[in-house]
Amino acid sequence: MIPLSWYMALAAVLFCIGVYGFLSRRNMIMMLLSLELMLNGVNLNLVAMSRAMERVDGHIFTLFIITVAAAEAAIGLGLAICLFRARRTVAIDALNQLKG
Repeated sequence: MIPLSWYMALAAVLFCIGVYGFLSRRNMIMMLLSLELMLNGVNLNLVAMSRAMERVDGHIFTLFIITVAAAEAAIGLGLAICLFRARRTVAIDALNQLKG
């Protein structure tokens, strides 16, 4: 059986890669993918801890997070499509032109 520390280390690596991608990219779609990667790191951590403590709470909360993440991805991609149709780019820097 794989030790709990390996799951926690993998979850931390996933979360850190997501944070780096979110902070370093200016593309809206890449930022959404990085955010999803961060959420998957959190989900892995919750499931690993729930499994180690032999409780179901982490699994249930993970299902809730996956549902919210799916809705967030759908709304984010919809906004990205609208931004692309209006500005022909999905770069976040193009949003500065929307200020009054």
